[in-house]
Amino acid sequence: MSLWHKSFLVALLAALPAAQAAQPAPAPLAARAAAPVDLTGYWVSLVTQNWQYRMIVPMKGDYGGIPINRQAKDYADAWSAAADEAAGLACKAYGAGNIMRIPGRLHVAWSDEQTLQVEVDAGRQTRVLHFVPAGGAAPDAGKGPSWQGRTAARWENPATARNPAVPGSSGSLELHTDQLLPGLLRKNGVPYGAQAHLAEYWEVSDEGGDTWLTVTTVLDDPEYLRGSYIINSIYRKERDGSRWNPSDCTLKQ
Repeated sequence: MSLWHKSFLVALLAALPAAQAAQPAPAPLAARAAAPVDLTGYWVSLVTQNWQYRMIVPMKGDYGGIPINRQAKDYADAWSAAADEAAGLACKAYGAGNIMRIPGRLHVAWSDEQTLQVEVDAGRQTRVLHFVPAGGAAPDAGKGPSWQGRTAARWENPATARNPAVPGSSGSLELHTDQLLPGLLRKNGVPYGAQAHLAEYWEVSDEGGDTWLTVTTVLDDPEYLRGSYIINSIYRKERDGSRWNPSDCTLKQ
């Protein structure tokens, strides 16, 4: 090889890293394309725990399992379901802080490439999950606090796709919700306030021929709770929406 060819080859190799570095980074996948699991479809809640608090309205004064403070107890002891119903506040127990605990069904669908919509037949509620970068905030609709608040979502380990050939494989969705209207954790008056922050972790798994959704909820509220209120809610995927049955909010049984 001549000296000229050697010089040309050295120059070419030296230029390769610079040329590669100049290549634009690939655009990140949209949330829908990056989804490690398919959450779309219909899901029914299974009441496998706390039946006495979820299937019936507990007696006033029965606040077991919730780390309420004195202010919350005083509120609940004085609370009136009839007064809230008359004031048009029947959806107080159907806010994001409690909606996943109310027996019923979910209908999950993409409204666009970055937004999941979760309809809940109990109380005819709709949650909107906006996918944002880690630590980011969901867009502010400018409407102020609401029952379902403002939810920022992200996939945990989105590059790890769920493998249908491996039983029990799963993926996780992380949600953070703020801008909530004050609501109820139970229909016997246990409150959460406007400063409450809701973190959720949705895990999908396959077992026994069914697809399951486990929702772990962590609610922090400096106004009414002494510590984090942590609960798990379980859903099973349904074949279709034939059992979908929307109902209005009520503070009665």
